[in-house]
Amino acid sequence: MRLLTRQILTLSMLFTVTAIVSAEVTIGEATKLLPDKIESFRAIGPAQMPSLGVFVFVSPEEVGAVSSAARTYQSRQNSTFNIDVIHTSTESGAYALLTRIAGEGKENIKTGVVGTAAIVTSSGVNFYKGGNLVQVSGGNKLPASRDELLQMARAFAATLPSGDEDIPVLVKHLPNLQTTTGGSLYAVTLNGLKNVVPNQPALDVLTFEGGTEAVAAHYGQSQLVIVEFTTPQFSIDNDQRVTAKIQELKGQGQPVPSAYRRVGNYSIFVFNAPDEKSANQLVDQVKYEQVVQWLGDDPHLYERLQRYFAQTSAGVLVSVLKGSGLSLIFCVGIGALIGTLLFRHRRAQKAAAYSDAGGSVRLNLDELTGTVESERLLGSGTAKPDPDRP
Repeated sequence: MRLLTRQILTLSMLFTVTAIVSAEVTIGEATKLLPDKIESFRAIGPAQMPSLGVFVFVSPEEVGAVSSAARTYQSRQNSTFNIDVIHTSTESGAYALLTRIAGEGKENIKTGVVGTAAIVTSSGVNFYKGGNLVQVSGGNKLPASRDELLQMARAFAATLPSGDEDIPVLVKHLPNLQTTTGGSLYAVTLNGLKNVVPNQPALDVLTFEGGTEAVAAHYGQSQLVIVEFTTPQFSIDNDQRVTAKIQELKGQGQPVPSAYRRVGNYSIFVFNAPDEKSANQLVDQVKYEQVVQWLGDDPHLYERLQRYFAQTSAGVLVSVLKGSGLSLIFCVGIGALIGTLLFRHRRAQKAAAYSDAGGSVRLNLDELTGTVESERLLGSGTAKPDPDRP
C-alpha cells in the first residue's frame, strides 16, 4: 500500500512538473530546427514536446529556456536516434545548461568535437551551438553505436545557426582552470547561481540585471565564484549590497564568504576555504580584463582612425625606405661584380695579343716557325768568286 501511494505521488509530481514545463516552454521555435531529413538520416514522425529531460534538475527559467522539441530519426542501417533541442534566449544560457548536465554526470566538457562545446559518452552526445542545447541519444528500436551517435550529432550541428564559436570568456578568467575539481558551472540567473552554490546567503542580494553572468568552480575544498556585471554602476551597487550583507551575517553569526572582493566589474567570492590567507591568494589569481563597448557611435572613432592611419603610413614609409635601401645595395653589388669580371676578361684578351718585338722584323734563327725564305737570308760566310776580278 505504501509502495503504491509512493508511486502515485511520484507520477503526480512528474505530471505537475511536465505541465509547468509545457506552460513555460513552447515547442514552436525548437521544432523549426528539426528538419525532415539530415543528410542520410530521415525523420520518423513529427516533432514532439519532450516530457522532462534535463528539466528534472534544472528549471527552464534558470537558463532562459524558451522552447523545446524532440524528434526521432533513422539511418540507412535502420539505427534510430532521438534528438532533443532546447532553445534558450542567450548563448550563455545554453552553455550554462550544458555545464549543469556535465555537473550532474561529472563529465568533462570539450571543445572542437561537436558544436561549440560538447559532452560525449557511450550513451549519447550533448552539445551546444548558438543558443541551442542538443541531446542526441539512441532510440528504443535498434539503438545506435557511439560512432553513429557522433556522426549524427555532427550532421545535425551543421544545420544549426552559428554562434560565437567559443565558450563564454568569463570561464577563461578562472585561475588554473585545469586544476579545478569537477569542472566549472555557469549561471545566467540568480536562481541558477544559488542552485550551483547553495546555502550561501551572501548571494541573496545580488541582481542579474542587464545580462549579468557568473561562473563557479571548486579548488580543493574551496569554491570560487566570479560574478560579472555589464556596467560599472551595476558592479558598484551590488558591491555595496554584498558588503552590507556580509556585515549583517557576521553580526548574526551566519556563514559568510571566506573572502570577498570587487575587482573591476567582477564580484569575487571564495567559500569554504581552509583559511583566509588561501582564500585571498585564490582571489589574487583572478585577472580582470576590461572591455568597453559603445551602444551608439564611438565618439573616439575619428581619433582612433587618425592614429591608425598615421601608424600605418609610418610603417609603409619605413618599409619603402628599407626596401629601396636593400635594392640599392643589391644593384651596386651586382654592378661591381659584373664590372670586375668584365675588366678581368678584357685584360686577359690584351695580354694574349701582346708581343715584345715592338713591331720590328724578327729573325727566324731557329727555323721553327713561319716559312723560310732562302732568298732573303744571308749566306753561310763563303764568298762567291767574282768573275771580273783577276
